[in-house]
Amino acid sequence: MNSTPDNTTETPPTNAPVPPVPVASARRRDGLRFAALLGLLLLFNGVAQRFFFRLDLTEEKRYSMAEPTKNLLRTLKTPVTVTVYLSGDFPPGFRRLEQGVRETLNEFKVYGGANLNYVFIDPSAAGSEAGRNLFYATLFKKGLKPTNLGATENGKRVEKIIFPWAVVSGGGHEKNVLLLRGSQAVAPEVRLNQSIEGLEYELASTIRALVPGPRKRIGVVQGHGELSNAQAGDILGAWQQQYDVFRVTLNQVPDLRALDAIVVAQPKTPYSEAEKFKLDQFITEGGRALFFVDALRVDLDSVSRNGAALATPYNLNLDDLFFKYGLRLNANLLLDLNSGQIPLVTGMNGDKPKIEPMPWQLYPLINRFAPHPITRNLDAVYLKFAGNLDTVKAQGIRKTPLFSTSRYTRMLPAPVPINFNDARLEPNPKLYQQGSQPVAYLLEGQFGSLFANRAQPGTLRYQPAHDPLARPSKVVVVADGDFIRSDLDPKTGRPFRLGFDRLANTEFANRELVLNATDYLLDQTGLIAVRGKQITLRPLDKVKLAQPRLPWQLLNVGLPLGLLGLLGAVRAWRRKRRYARF
Repeated sequence: MNSTPDNTTETPPTNAPVPPVPVASARRRDGLRFAALLGLLLLFNGVAQRFFFRLDLTEEKRYSMAEPTKNLLRTLKTPVTVTVYLSGDFPPGFRRLEQGVRETLNEFKVYGGANLNYVFIDPSAAGSEAGRNLFYATLFKKGLKPTNLGATENGKRVEKIIFPWAVVSGGGHEKNVLLLRGSQAVAPEVRLNQSIEGLEYELASTIRALVPGPRKRIGVVQGHGELSNAQAGDILGAWQQQYDVFRVTLNQVPDLRALDAIVVAQPKTPYSEAEKFKLDQFITEGGRALFFVDALRVDLDSVSRNGAALATPYNLNLDDLFFKYGLRLNANLLLDLNSGQIPLVTGMNGDKPKIEPMPWQLYPLINRFAPHPITRNLDAVYLKFAGNLDTVKAQGIRKTPLFSTSRYTRMLPAPVPINFNDARLEPNPKLYQQGSQPVAYLLEGQFGSLFANRAQPGTLRYQPAHDPLARPSKVVVVADGDFIRSDLDPKTGRPFRLGFDRLANTEFANRELVLNATDYLLDQTGLIAVRGKQITLRPLDKVKLAQPRLPWQLLNVGLPLGLLGLLGAVRAWRRKRRYARF
């Protein structure tokens, strides 16, 4: 019987047992996986050390440094040390500001390297009360004044005396930095948030001021009754810390090209056409300018015995120049229900006059600011006998109203009778219905010359329609000549800090605004733009927080522990099942 070979292969039944994997092979495979993972980690660590990068996943990029700040820190050539006195046992609200400073300095350290160091000191850490008071006195002598800041924590009012200051030292010099900024008119939590927003700029700008480098040149115009060195002493001293400042008499110089910026501070007599031509050419060719001018003359030295005076228009011969640049300085005075105070005699206390502070609507307090780096997160500023500004068409000029009065404003056209006894009267709100009025403008762009196609003053040479040296420029105009005037200490004759009001014992933000404006006009690095950084507040729901806490505690503490235990149990079960056959 013939049989044919069977070429089919017998297939084992599907339920046949799988041959076990040798233990040595499994261990070898796990070892290779571990070695590969370890190698990848080492490789990633090496790459990360050579190529630095960070990812900021926050919506407003709160942990990212601006490029001007990075460039400043990378190019540090001398060591800089930041000593921060904002440290201690704070409630959560204050601890957030301290943490914000630490995070900012940590980022600074990344880019500054060995040339950037910082240290935190707790002023209240002395072992005894006498030692603590002695250290407080030392800080006070440095100009570091304590702040009593309140906040609401867990439904209770909490107050803490803190020193919200840092001292930046480098190159043999040091400067104080106030870390607690922002408007005092807002809630404490909002003010703390504003302070955190400004940390990068406050610290970076102070470091820049200490780093040696080319200094810009500012010319302060004189010869027309402008503010004296004593009257503008504080802001002149502040400018001299960062810029070279000169007094300039226009009729004694051929032009202003040696300067980077000019300041016209409360002139009282008219400019000649030749002087105005020099101002015009300087601005047209890219020079920066700050004008602090009054439309009306209010001579307080000529107040009569009954407290009366008359405000009359100035003739500064600058109206056509401003008009060409897109502005009109109106001949009026502004009255604002949101105002400062003046001292008035309200009676007699025995044989001595009784003096009380009274609201004075001709001294407006301004807290309406444009969303601009110059004015962002500023406290209120103080004006005296200010007018308003209107805009007119000027091709190629961008106009930004920096700050304005409140909506409860009244305008009085010239001539304006002034009687200080009116401060005793209750103002009629129905008269203050002319809305918010702009008092300061920032002008940016290519300015056309007022003297185009005209003969230059005193010559037969014609000014061309298009100046070949023309460049874009920036100009700030404030309709208040007193804006940069400092009150003088009657005992020493020295100027107070700009913005300090002796009557209210309060310092307004005039000084900070002027320095921000100067920085914006002259800083070519773009560091001033860092002041535009914004961090959004996301407060917790206080109503839900007031409810029983046990569910929230279980959710935040118990749930993560439960998930961790579940993960461990699943991993143990999988491991047991995997190796049970061995």
